[in-house]
Amino acid sequence: MQGQRIVLASRPGPSGPGVENFHLEAFSPSPAKEGEVLLETLFLSLDPYMRARMYDGGNYKASVGIGEVMIGGTVSRVLESREASLAVGDIVESRHGWQTHATVPGSGLRKIDPDLAPISTALGVLGMPGQTGYGGMLRYGMPKPGETVLVSAASGGVGSVAAQVARIKGARVVGIAGGAAKCSWLTEELGLVAAVDHRAENFAENLAAVCPDGIDVYFDNVGGEIFADTIPLLNAGARIPICGTISVDRHQPSPLGRDRMYDLHATILVKQLTLNGFIFDNLLDMTHAFRRDMVQWIASGEVKYREDVVSGLDAAPSAFLGLFRGENFGKLIVRVAGV
Repeated sequence: MQGQRIVLASRPGPSGPGVENFHLEAFSPSPAKEGEVLLETLFLSLDPYMRARMYDGGNYKASVGIGEVMIGGTVSRVLESREASLAVGDIVESRHGWQTHATVPGSGLRKIDPDLAPISTALGVLGMPGQTGYGGMLRYGMPKPGETVLVSAASGGVGSVAAQVARIKGARVVGIAGGAAKCSWLTEELGLVAAVDHRAENFAENLAAVCPDGIDVYFDNVGGEIFADTIPLLNAGARIPICGTISVDRHQPSPLGRDRMYDLHATILVKQLTLNGFIFDNLLDMTHAFRRDMVQWIASGEVKYREDVVSGLDAAPSAFLGLFRGENFGKLIVRVAGV
């Protein structure tokens, strides 16, 4: 059996990650040993956190080594099993990265029920991104009925869930997205009260207009200038869960512009703000509640989702880089093999 994998060929240069940092190569998967399974990758998740792992050090988890397979969550089919709890044909969630096949210990895999929802949702609304949006909003945002909640990157895998959870909890939810189509989806499909296009020249004015009573919760997925534009609108006691900084590659020099540190520092003091940076690992104790609630909300139509699926492992590098240009619409997933 011949497989393919994408490895990290080099560290990003002065202009950030590029297709030249990835290398597609052939390999022969190992047969399963006792306690192991041989998997065929069906879907691969592409997520912003992977960019930081391409650099050497300075992250909350280890960097990908040069020549190592790029990390990532997957949904796979069991081709061969020497693990009693898994049978050939079972669909499982794994984290073996950008490759068509993998031989891994069977004990660390989660079996997926194909009758519950499309199996790709295990990488999105019913997976790590969904739990990040759900847990981050409830634990750190703590939205209350009538409050104004702002979510950036609100059409993405994390942001769309965070926004809908806040709406379900009775908040007045505003989303930020790039382009008219994404903004329309937020209001017409997800039920947000307003959506603001961050690409508009008058973004700050438009944001202020749809948040006339200020912002009580800002769920931040992007950082950068968008975060800076929210500072004047934050209400006393506002909560700011900081989930990501997709608009800023912190391993690259900061763009020239106004230094907002004084504004932020003063606002934190005067308005008694609460800022919480968090990662998925902080939310693992919420897994049961997340799956229970999300399955019910999807079935009832209270939560909707969108997937942006590209085909072929070789398409992964370009699609991944497009994340940082806002080219995806919904949770970005690679269909690696036929289902």
